[in-house]
Amino acid sequence: MWFILALFSALTAALVAIFGKLGLKGIDTTLATSVRSVIMAVFLVSAAGVLGKFQGFSIHSFSSKGWTYIILAGLAGAASWLFYFWALKLGPASAVAAIDRLSIVFVVIVAALVLGETFSRYTAAGALLVVMGALLIAFDSKAVSYIGVLGKGALALFK
Repeated sequence: MWFILALFSALTAALVAIFGKLGLKGIDTTLATSVRSVIMAVFLVSAAGVLGKFQGFSIHSFSSKGWTYIILAGLAGAASWLFYFWALKLGPASAVAAIDRLSIVFVVIVAALVLGETFSRYTAAGALLVVMGALLIAFDSKAVSYIGVLGKGALALFK
C-alpha cells in the first residue's frame, strides 16, 4: 500500500511543479507560496474533519517532543516551498523538480545517521543514480563529465 501512496504522492508533486510554474507568471513567489499554504491548510483540515481525525483530539494528543518535531517539519516544509517556488519562477520546471528530488539523497543519508536506517552499498548506488539522473535532467550534456565520475563511484561499490 505504501508504494501506491508514494506513486500518488509523486504524481501530485509533479502537478505542483506544472501548476506552480504556470501560476507564477507575474506573481511574487512568497505570496504565491502563502496562498498555496492557506489552500492546503483548508483542504487538509477539511479532510481530517471528514475522516473524523479530530475526534478525541486535544492539544495534549501529541507529546512535547512530538509537537517539536511536527513544528520543525512544518518550518522545514515551508522553507522548502519558498525555495521551490522561487526556483520554479527562475528555472525550467523539469530541472527544478529534478534537483528538488535530490531530497531523496538527503533523506537516505540523514535517515541512516539519525534514524538508524540501513545504508548499504545498494542504497549508496541508488543515491548516486538519483544524483546522476537529476544532473542529466537539469543540465543535459553539461552534466556528462560529472556523471562519469559518479558512475565510476557507483560501479566501485560493487567490486
